[in-house]
Formats: sequence, structure tokens, C-alpha cells
Amino acid sequence: MHCTQDAPTASYSPARKHRRFDLRFPVSLSFAANGVPRALDAISKNVSVGGVLVEAGDQVPLRTQVSWTMNVVGPRSRRPVVLLGEGEVVRVESIGSGTGFVIAVKCREPITEIEEHLH
Repeated sequence: MHCTQDAPTASYSPARKHRRFDLRFPVSLSFAANGVPRALDAISKNVSVGGVLVEAGDQVPLRTQVSWTMNVVGPRSRRPVVLLGEGEVVRVESIGSGTGFVIAVKCREPITEIEEHLH
């Protein structure tokens, strides 16, 4: 996988396990709610090797197992890059004023491509 994007802003605090990259790309979440398959479109706020934080118009219940797909595209990309991941929803917060939710997903396996290609 090759990812040639403008250098994203990275944030890191000593309390965090992984450095976060402020990336805003389309994300599709897939999960089951009450046994019914659902899909939810979102936009990433930040990404780390251990998870992804997204904004969405609807919420996903805490502890829900999700699969996600992120389409990484930009003006300096030679081609779109698709990142795939699976994990568990570990935090859900209302953005306020009924505008949506922030959803944190902890990945089962590290997203090593992010660390390798985004410095």
C-alpha cells in the first residue's frame, strides 16, 4: 500500500498509547444491531495504529463489534487507498445540538500501514 498524502497533523500525549493522525476521509462502518446488519457512513477525525475516531450522523452502541473501510484520497495521491479494519466501539459521545456523534473504535489488530506511510 502506498499513501502519498499531504503531511497530516499528528497528535500525541504521554497518556495515549499510539500517535494520532488528524485525517478526514470517508469511512463506512458495518455492524449488527439487534441481529440486523447495518451500515453507517462517517468521516474520520483521527486515526492511529490502534484505532479510528469518526463523526457520524447516528450512533453505534458501546461495545459493538464493527468492520470499517476508509477511502484515503487526496490531490497528491497516485491512486485511492482503501484501509480496512475491525474492532470494538469503545466510546460514543454526542457532538451536541443534534448534529451527530463521535465514535471511537479500538482495532483488534494494529493498522501498521498508517505508521509506516504517514510520518
